Amino acid sequence: MPLKKKDLAHFEQRLLEERQKIIKQLAQFDESFSDTLQGSDGDLSAYSFHMADQGTDAMEREKAFLFASKEGRLLYHIDQALRRLYRTPDQYGFCEECGADIGLERLDALPHARLCIQCKEREENSGS
Repeated sequence: MPLKKKDLAHFEQRLLEERQKIIKQLAQFDESFSDTLQGSDGDLSAYSFHMADQGTDAMEREKAFLFASKEGRLLYHIDQALRRLYRTPDQYGFCEECGADIGLERLDALPHARLCIQCKEREENSGS
């Protein structure tokens, strides 16, 4: 049975809130990338360049990039969930793999979920 309009509105709101949080985090990552790159050119830095400092800077940039990339993937999944919700609201909340009900509790925890727990476990176990 498709979700009620009230539930769909709740999940739409949750998805939009999550999306907004991620966009803010990505903006912060963008600022940190810019700050790190400006500071690492030598002219704008108050610190002398030492190989250990350069290594630390490189590691911090790499870490920030990995976090930003993870947030970017999450943003993609949220956008996909919003597309499903808008295009086919009668199918939102049902597993894309087996068609079973994903469940309100799971959707409340992960409003971008596209698989039921059983199919998600199968997907994770087949990948390892």
